[in-house]
Amino acid sequence: MIALFKSHYSIGKSILTLEHPDKVKDGGPKSIFSIASKLDQIVLVEDSLIGFLQAQKVAESLGKQLIFGVRFSCSHEDNASNECIHKIIILAKNDNGCKLLNKIYSNTFCEGDGVLNLKTLKQLWNKNDLELSIPFYDSFIFMNTMFFCSCIPDFSFCSPNFFIENNHLPFDQRIREKVISYCEGFNYNYTECKSIYYELREDFDAYQTYKCICAKKNGKQRTLSVPNFDHLASNEFCFESYLDNE
Repeated sequence: MIALFKSHYSIGKSILTLEHPDKVKDGGPKSIFSIASKLDQIVLVEDSLIGFLQAQKVAESLGKQLIFGVRFSCSHEDNASNECIHKIIILAKNDNGCKLLNKIYSNTFCEGDGVLNLKTLKQLWNKNDLELSIPFYDSFIFMNTMFFCSCIPDFSFCSPNFFIENNHLPFDQRIREKVISYCEGFNYNYTECKSIYYELREDFDAYQTYKCICAKKNGKQRTLSVPNFDHLASNEFCFESYLDNE
């Protein structure tokens, strides 16, 4: 099973930082590099490139391999409606991949209004430098299954790897079956993963509080008694759960 970390640089998504373990203070925010000290490889999937330099610097100082990826909103057609938008993850394989990922990111947010078009991605793609992965949640399979969308992306330019998870949400098994069936039909690989946004199950309340604060800053009314976050019904998105399933 692969641990997929996300840091506080993905605002509102994680309460874990990228601090060097030596700089972590008792009672303060927990660092990915601190809680995952026994892992030789750190897979970081962010919503932006902002934290890349810090992650790379700390990983190098600790002698750990960093695999960095960005989670993009994606469409497979021009002027796609919201129901046709789904998520993909692009991982950099090497230094050239990091540069190419930066180019894709800049193109998406400077010219694509924050939505990456698969046609554009196909033009920029290099299989030697990049790897395309499909997240378990908010993928085109998830959108088609849960919201009756009709997303049919064209992956002919690459061979995507599909992530599958089990976080004890009521629809996890249904999505898992759909993903495995799709992969078997197209001869794609799939990998067991765990998305990690906090360290312990007991940190879920702190995580939810942080999400409410971030939502309020964006003008959305959220409270702990009525958080109104979709699918925020599991405390399994943590490193403790990952260790239990290893």
